[in-house]
Amino acid sequence: MADGWAGNMYSILFIMEIRFSHSPEETWQMSTQELRKCFLVQHLMQDDTVRLVYAHDDRLIIGGAKPLTNPLDLPNHPELKADYFLERRELGIINVGGKGKVLADGQTFELAKLDAVYLGKGTREVAFAAVSPHDPPVFFFLSAPAHASYPNQVITKMDAAPVQAGDTANANRRTIYKYIHLEGARSCQLVMGLTMLEPGSVWNSVPPHTHTRRTEVYFYFDVPKDQRVFHFMGKPQETRHLVMANHEAVISPPWSVHFGCGTAHYGFIWGMAGENQVYTDMDVAPVQTLL
Repeated sequence: MADGWAGNMYSILFIMEIRFSHSPEETWQMSTQELRKCFLVQHLMQDDTVRLVYAHDDRLIIGGAKPLTNPLDLPNHPELKADYFLERRELGIINVGGKGKVLADGQTFELAKLDAVYLGKGTREVAFAAVSPHDPPVFFFLSAPAHASYPNQVITKMDAAPVQAGDTANANRRTIYKYIHLEGARSCQLVMGLTMLEPGSVWNSVPPHTHTRRTEVYFYFDVPKDQRVFHFMGKPQETRHLVMANHEAVISPPWSVHFGCGTAHYGFIWGMAGENQVYTDMDVAPVQTLL
């Protein structure tokens, strides 16, 4: 089901795993280990390594980079059949660690924690670097196919127009930051942002929903080492769950719900690609209808 390939950039290892799509009919019969193998993305953040997972759901590429002493190039994988990674793609990057830099075609974009950068189709050279190896950046990124080019730009946390949602009575008080979207940094089809839950709040993405027009990926961060997030997936009346730790991602196919509950508060990056970029496009599955 998966194919891997490794090479060297600055003598640093990079890996890309390939995953194919799964239907709801086959998914409901999967064991816990089968669900984790197909939808959970682990070990994304490894020292001085770029890790990539090519998900055939909307052809998203999920990535992680954690540079320490040397810059890490964004590799071009043979599976892409391209001269360089962003020849036919765009890229959104969010830093959830210490201060870092993204180098793109001679430009340097400095990112503090929770800052983002968008890189458009046609950007040839991309690299990730740390400001200090003692407090390295942790770059999560998502790439989607693109048929048009948009300008490269940094989006800081302050630029992301935070929106409050939920309430403490229902344990889901949270702040939503939208980075790459129709009213923010423009892209061809990528939509990306993050959500931070307040202390005492643990539920995310309530009310649950699907959007068969887009695939979504969640990446959980700031999850304490001894805590976990229970991420729910599946059709609204055939739910399953994955127990997730810090710096793990999950692929949510278009037919699946995607919401979770943690044993402590946390943050998560959300990213989407598909038929449209409308943030509010969702088919709500009210809590009382879930099975």
